[in-house]
Amino acid sequence: MTSSFGRTTANILMEIGAVHFRPHDPFILTSGRASPVYIDCRKIISFPRARRRIIEMMAAMVEDQIGFESIDAVAGGETAGIPYAAWLSERLSLPMLYIRKKPKGFGRNAQIEGEMQAGCRCLLVEDLATDGGSKLNFIEAIRKAEGKVADTMVVFHYGIFPQSVSSLAAVGVRLHGLATWWDVLAAAEESKRLDVAGIKAVRSFLDDPEGWSKSHGGKVAE
Repeated sequence: MTSSFGRTTANILMEIGAVHFRPHDPFILTSGRASPVYIDCRKIISFPRARRRIIEMMAAMVEDQIGFESIDAVAGGETAGIPYAAWLSERLSLPMLYIRKKPKGFGRNAQIEGEMQAGCRCLLVEDLATDGGSKLNFIEAIRKAEGKVADTMVVFHYGIFPQSVSSLAAVGVRLHGLATWWDVLAAAEESKRLDVAGIKAVRSFLDDPEGWSKSHGGKVAE
């Protein structure tokens, strides 16, 4: 099932060339998994009208799913989350922070940049979520600095790895995403941007990503 946000986001991502289909020459993701599809959300920064619509939808999702007055700051994860945090914090009239992957190692040895008071309720923002693992480091940094985080938001959530939700739920954080691969597949099929064989290959991956990865030379979850 796709949402109106999901379909709009999927169409935007395809229009700007952020979605890549390569069923016969798989991509290898950061996790080591093989994939017939790849998403490059960083391209959005170069398309002002597209990014404005993305931020409008993220703001609406905050209001609908998190609450008007439930967050005190928007925190972007280094590096891809930083521009989204800047735009979304401006749209919501909230302070912005950014979280380093690790303390910078000199000066104040800061991992969180910006002004964050103890008890600050942060919304963690990044460009995408695959299995959710990278978010845990940022969540830990916010909490170590006496901040609070109960929600994280992304433009694109793979939507095929259960641990992306369960690993965050285990630390009390909800994951919100505008679109998933299911949205993109539906949009690609409707617009005929992918042929029948390509649709079949991508659907096979989405139905069993670990099995597809293993059979195409990639790693599987440990």
